[in-house]
Amino acid sequence: MDTKGRILIIDDEEGIRKGCVRVLQPAGYETASASSFHDGLQNIRSGQFDLILLDVMMPDGRGIDLLEAIREQDSETVAVLITGYATVELAVEAIKRGAYDFISKPFTAQLLLMTVEQGLQKRRLSMEAKRLQLVEKQFAELQQAREQAERLSEFKSTFATMVAHELRAPVGAAQTLVRTLLRGLAGELNPRQTELLGRVELRLDGLLTLVNDLLTLAASKSLAAEKPLVPVKINSIVQRVLERFGDEAAEKQVALKYTAPGQDIAVQATDDGLETVVSNLVCNAIKYTPSNGSVGVELEVQDSHAVVRIADTGIGIRTEDLPHIGEEFFRGANARGQNIPGTGLGLSIVKELLQRFGAQIDIRSQDGHGTTISLDFPLCQQAAEPER
Repeated sequence: MDTKGRILIIDDEEGIRKGCVRVLQPAGYETASASSFHDGLQNIRSGQFDLILLDVMMPDGRGIDLLEAIREQDSETVAVLITGYATVELAVEAIKRGAYDFISKPFTAQLLLMTVEQGLQKRRLSMEAKRLQLVEKQFAELQQAREQAERLSEFKSTFATMVAHELRAPVGAAQTLVRTLLRGLAGELNPRQTELLGRVELRLDGLLTLVNDLLTLAASKSLAAEKPLVPVKINSIVQRVLERFGDEAAEKQVALKYTAPGQDIAVQATDDGLETVVSNLVCNAIKYTPSNGSVGVELEVQDSHAVVRIADTGIGIRTEDLPHIGEEFFRGANARGQNIPGTGLGLSIVKELLQRFGAQIDIRSQDGHGTTISLDFPLCQQAAEPER
């Protein structure tokens, strides 16, 4: 049963205790009583009360000496002294020790109810103030944690950019030297040397891809390098990407299909950022689709949104891997198992850019049964010509 508050009455006069109970219980309060200093102390220590009516003078002690125990049990419990000997000195001492108010004997039912209601209102306000202070403290801590996370993220991006830039030159130089050797420009190679240098070249290609992906990811996270968003024709971007990957798809014997409406469709983005998104997804679709498979790209308008759907008949993604797709450096177990090269950064870059563009990504896949990725962009009215 709901109660308006739990009240403890400590008084050695039975008439006072029973009179308080008769007034308070019908008004919706739960009550408990104690007839002595000792019993009152036991009740305070064993129970939880919102307000305590406390007789000043009892045969075995002063009620005022219970104020410390009340405060130790619950600092928000309201203590109201009941006395027939009210003096200024007593009032000052009681207030200093934590009492809220006095009721002088004899008192009316109306005065008792008014004093109790005011005391409980004070408790509610005090507890709400504490709650707000706690919320403010938690908010400040969260704000501090967020700022620290942003600083760490910025440091990570800066560090990744610096390292990637430093790696790009020596990796490129090593590639040039290896290719020079493979062409026989430094002398004839035997088959074993050619094989080993070919493996070195393959590793260097993978390393340069990782370096470039790190630079792209760092740029996608860097607010300082962020270009302003403008209306971009998504049709032109998709068409450009498909033309670039056409030869690669044909070489793998993967059919590349494109369906789009006749009119221009504009979304709020950056030209190079949107091209990076589409390129990563189309590249992955081709890379993870075996020969004689297909990759379909569909562009359509749904209400006030542009939807780009990329569906392949590739190796798919295991159900347990789906929640981790897009995490930095994560690659599905089936992709790793087939030794398909990759850095695990492509979808991380895609998600960073889509978040900036206010777009959503949905990934549907099943191991061995292909993958469908849908991108949902808010439409805008005017489109800028894509950069060349």
